[in-house]
Amino acid sequence: MRFAYTAKDSSGKTFTGSDDSPDQETLVARLQRQGYFILKVQPFSETLPKRSGKQLSQTRKFTHDKVKLDDMLIFSHQLATMLEAGVSLLRSLDITANQVESRQLANILNEVKKDVEQGVSLSASLAKHPKVFNQFWVSLVEVGEASGSMPSILNKLTFYLEQDAAFRSSLISALMYPIILMVVAIGAIIFFALLIAPRFKELFDSFHVKLPLLTSVLLNAFDVIKSKFLLFAAVLGGIIIVVRKYAQTPAGKLQIENTLFNMPKVGYVFKTLVTERFTSQMSILIESGVPILYALDISQRMVGNLTCANIIADIKASVREGKLLAEPMSKSGFFPPMTVQMILIGEETGELSKMLKRVAEYYQNYVQTFIKRFAIIFEPVMLVFMGAVIGTLVIAMFLPIFSLTQIK
Repeated sequence: MRFAYTAKDSSGKTFTGSDDSPDQETLVARLQRQGYFILKVQPFSETLPKRSGKQLSQTRKFTHDKVKLDDMLIFSHQLATMLEAGVSLLRSLDITANQVESRQLANILNEVKKDVEQGVSLSASLAKHPKVFNQFWVSLVEVGEASGSMPSILNKLTFYLEQDAAFRSSLISALMYPIILMVVAIGAIIFFALLIAPRFKELFDSFHVKLPLLTSVLLNAFDVIKSKFLLFAAVLGGIIIVVRKYAQTPAGKLQIENTLFNMPKVGYVFKTLVTERFTSQMSILIESGVPILYALDISQRMVGNLTCANIIADIKASVREGKLLAEPMSKSGFFPPMTVQMILIGEETGELSKMLKRVAEYYQNYVQTFIKRFAIIFEPVMLVFMGAVIGTLVIAMFLPIFSLTQIK
């Protein structure tokens, strides 16, 4: 730890300086052996000018305002590294608050630091900001404080966040190209309908010739789209708003989730995603020493799926009665048999957290493989679709021109 000091030398001249030392007493003893008379010693951080979160936001340059997953990953990694190196919690929070690139996170960390300075525990101060530090974070930090293993807990949290970030990134990367192709195809059709087709229609009307059936049908369809475009957009926007509002209600969430889960093949993938989230969260919670009932309670709130949350509530009630975790999971019919068997083995061998981690890794690999295969299949299908659409439009627009050239 670094200390700032004020001292006098043998000639009586006063000077200031700073040096690293395990504690103040060791530094004072060393300086006295060098013949100095010590006037004042204090932690170096206390000599720095104090700035509030608001002042920090005004003087620092941030790359973004909101808190991203990468910000949380960097924060947990830096905090774990500094605590492992023996840096005090207050000093660690001060350093991370001045290094994060999110304005919101920097302000929150400054408020957390003030709370800790006043004697509030880190977990309690983090709990005051639930939109950034959810119950998962707070519970793990609370376990770290109680067991005195905060660096180890933060390292486990960092590993979980890294896995989560890598998993999300792989899914987004695999889906990005098919989504771009679909958007381009839809955009091309709308562009043709609103801007190109009307000019062709004016040209053909000026010739006063009978149009081929394909051309006539497409031009009439595009004419309806153009004249009713705002109405179509308003209706579509209204449907989206109504569906989103309905999806926020418990009944709406359950209905939408059941619809997704019952879709052929894709429904299993959605179930797999929910299972992966549940098992990965339970794995790190149990590995960190969180009691299984408390871990289930946290997972119920953090799993992000109402159907699974209701099932976890039933599992929690069964476990409270003394039953094994695998038994109510099997009765629910939601979790795949392989998951239930792995968890049963984990409970019988006392390696539950390891088995949960293996299940989570298996389903991560399964989903990544499925998405990659889907992208590989979807890509040529979209290319053929776009070619067919563009080819049909070109043929429809040029058929009347070919007919005119044959008129003698």
